[in-house]
Amino acid sequence: MSVSLVTGGAGFMGSHVSEHLLKAGHEVVVLDDLSGGFLDNVPLAADFVEGSVLDHELLSRLFEKYHFTHVYHLAAYAAEGLSHYIKRFNYQNNLIGSVNLINEAVNHNVKCFVFTSSIAVYGAGQTPLAEDMIPLPEDSYGIAKFAVERELRVSREMFGLEYVIFRPHNVYGEKQNIGDRYRNVVGIFMNQLLKGEPMTIFGDGMQQRAFTHIDDVAPLIAESVNIPAARNEIFNVGADVPYTVNDLARFVAEAMGKECRIKYLDPRKEVKVAFSDHSKAERVFGTGEKVALPDGVRSMAEWVTQHGARESNVFENIEIGKNLPPSWAAVTKVRA
Repeated sequence: MSVSLVTGGAGFMGSHVSEHLLKAGHEVVVLDDLSGGFLDNVPLAADFVEGSVLDHELLSRLFEKYHFTHVYHLAAYAAEGLSHYIKRFNYQNNLIGSVNLINEAVNHNVKCFVFTSSIAVYGAGQTPLAEDMIPLPEDSYGIAKFAVERELRVSREMFGLEYVIFRPHNVYGEKQNIGDRYRNVVGIFMNQLLKGEPMTIFGDGMQQRAFTHIDDVAPLIAESVNIPAARNEIFNVGADVPYTVNDLARFVAEAMGKECRIKYLDPRKEVKVAFSDHSKAERVFGTGEKVALPDGVRSMAEWVTQHGARESNVFENIEIGKNLPPSWAAVTKVRA
């Protein structure tokens, strides 16, 4: 019997991965603090534990109770741009929490640790981004993710902990939290349209990304522990075709049946062009038809229209107020 811990399982990616694991016969335990996810995202067949990866005593109790064979670590605060201004929060949640899990996985002889990293580890390098490039992350989020990747590598060398690392990018889809103000641009656009507001874009909207539907990544993540060639490897996963943010705005407006109104904001510091090469993943996991952006956006829009928006809490205690984009400063609190 495979017993899998899924952190962040109340988020949309964790929810989809949990569903695939349950269908494959895993016993699934979801750990989530519900800061960015929702209880109704958790599959009914999974055991749910409300808590944080920062609570190492809770983690120790869970590993003792369930004897996990696999860990799927999907929990993160994945706001790349905001991470510059919340460095302490970023490293606590995205690095220290991960280390807590790695410690328990080593101590309890977990068979495989699956980790969702990010293409943020690459920085503003050559595109398409490939796994053999030297990572040069340009934001605190990317730095934290790369540090966890290195921890997994040395933990295998020192203690034999097997792992699989995925670097997904710009993932969207059903069950995503569209009320988050700082991340997930597809959801942000849909939420703004539901409110009758224009879609806001930093800069000129010519930034290029390969927006990825959840169905193109969740099955690979779930299945990876059963593929020997995936062990102790890093994989880019996601869509192959890049689009500008302006293109995305048009697709979203059309799918939502709304006028395409855009409000351009001052540019922020971000990578201008970022999309990945997926040939390594295709060699190991096989090839398949991926969800085209217009189709995926329509599918998500149908779900959003049925379920509506769910607002996240305003992020408080910004640690650095200097150069904070005005649109974020208006909805956050800067620590005195």
